[in-house]
Amino acid sequence: MKPSDRFFKIDKDFRNPYARDRDRVIHSGSFRKLEYKTQVFLNHEGDFFRTRLTHSIEVSQIARSITSDLGLNESLAEAIALSHDLGHTPFGHVGGDTLDECLKADGFKNGFEHNFQSFRVVSKLEKRYKNFDGLNLTFATLEGILKHSYPYNKSFLPQSIDDMFNLNTHPSIEAMIVDRADEIAYISHDIDDGVNSGLITFDDLKESELACEILEKVEAEGIDESEEEMFRYRFSSHMINHLVYSLLDYSRDKVDNSEVFAATFDAKDEIPIGFDLALETKIKKLKKLLHQKMYHHKKIVRKMYAGKQAVEGIYKALMDEEKMLPKYYYMQLDTRDKHRVIADYIASMSDRYALSFYNEIYGRV
Repeated sequence: MKPSDRFFKIDKDFRNPYARDRDRVIHSGSFRKLEYKTQVFLNHEGDFFRTRLTHSIEVSQIARSITSDLGLNESLAEAIALSHDLGHTPFGHVGGDTLDECLKADGFKNGFEHNFQSFRVVSKLEKRYKNFDGLNLTFATLEGILKHSYPYNKSFLPQSIDDMFNLNTHPSIEAMIVDRADEIAYISHDIDDGVNSGLITFDDLKESELACEILEKVEAEGIDESEEEMFRYRFSSHMINHLVYSLLDYSRDKVDNSEVFAATFDAKDEIPIGFDLALETKIKKLKKLLHQKMYHHKKIVRKMYAGKQAVEGIYKALMDEEKMLPKYYYMQLDTRDKHRVIADYIASMSDRYALSFYNEIYGRV
């Protein structure tokens, strides 16, 4: 059976194919591990802060709301949203960048890229069937995981991937919605977590025109900053609502919902999902402010540096002694490249497991 055949294979099932995709993702081991993978704050720093798991659920909720209003396929958007971060390493983007550096230093030009890793997780690394690898997801879900909103022109991808997905085209509109829902979710909840942690204040955020507009909405409800938890909650709620309704106003007349899921667009076509130019500019300025004030805060940088050391140390140790690999990965050394097997294992780790493993092999406590 060719991959393209089994992606569209439909057994007797009361669910639609995309709902089945969603359920297979939710029940996967990789999805469960997102509970202990960093969003911004390391998992062990407190129960309040978002993880990759809670982030993925928030993205899914926002994406479902948007697709429902636009008359698109909610289950497809949900399946893509819940899968979009499965390829992330421990310690967020720092972990992925470090693994990329390790592989490239060893001569692997393709290195590590988390979007493609998410695709590999659901199409190859998760083993749930005897006769083939992966979760047996539909073409549309796999394409959305791989591309997000734009063509995915990566020279290191096998020709078979390009032949199957036509990497020069945009994915479905549902995938584009997930991409913007991801942005809406992390802007709102990173501010919530950042203010709660003391890394950024609402006074800092007043440098952003968009944040000021949202603050006015909160204050109009008669809530002031002394009511800390309520103030943060209402700010996040107003931010999400403002961005979602703005996206709907901009996109509604541009969306074709006449098919079950929209056909892919040529790379030259304008993306129908987004915000007007003025709001896009405000969002970019707010994200720049968050990078300056929060993501590059010394407390975050210190934690991420520790994560970087852990990934580098584990990679080196496993290259020196591959017998430390679990049986599932060790058995793959007979048929797959050692570097890639080790990278896949490290990428699968949660933050706390990676730190525990690193401390154990290097004798730290």
